[in-house]
Amino acid sequence: MFAMGAAGSADDINAMEIHHWYTKFMKECPSGQLCLHEFKHVLDLHGLTPEANSYVEQVFHTFDMNKDGFIDFLEFIAAINLVIRGKIDQKLKWYFKLYDADGNGCIDKKELLSIFSAIQAINGYTNMSAEEFTNMIFQKIDVNNDGELTLEEFINGVERDEDLMELITKSFDLSNVLKVIQSGRRHSV
Repeated sequence: MFAMGAAGSADDINAMEIHHWYTKFMKECPSGQLCLHEFKHVLDLHGLTPEANSYVEQVFHTFDMNKDGFIDFLEFIAAINLVIRGKIDQKLKWYFKLYDADGNGCIDKKELLSIFSAIQAINGYTNMSAEEFTNMIFQKIDVNNDGELTLEEFINGVERDEDLMELITKSFDLSNVLKVIQSGRRHSV
């Protein structure tokens, strides 16, 4: 008998899903370690634009928590779980890490612009240009107008502004990418 919606447990990826991912992961990657090339293969990402490619690499490095150049299954599941079901501030921290390409603890306009262009290239979701999006974000949340966003500015700014929250969640929603993986094929763009 299944008790649905037990406190806390509904937030985690369920055993069936884990089994599904594990089977797929081990089939693509018998060693249990995914290098960047295999990661792209699992996600079925080929023939990417340079921007999209650098985004995928950035995602890879963000998944690769111990920085050994491989993603193991636990890192893979942790990342997927966070992206699909993480709490907002956890997600925002993760996104921040993803945008902060040089790892200096701040996002500047150039970083945000290049990531956003890359995401548009993959998701195809857009109702404004990458420039408009970047300018809007900085206008709304760069409190001290120094042209850089700290993690604090980023999280506070986005949490304070529902429209922005929705935009960021929608446009940077990796679960689109994950849906493609789960269905096992690319959707036609």
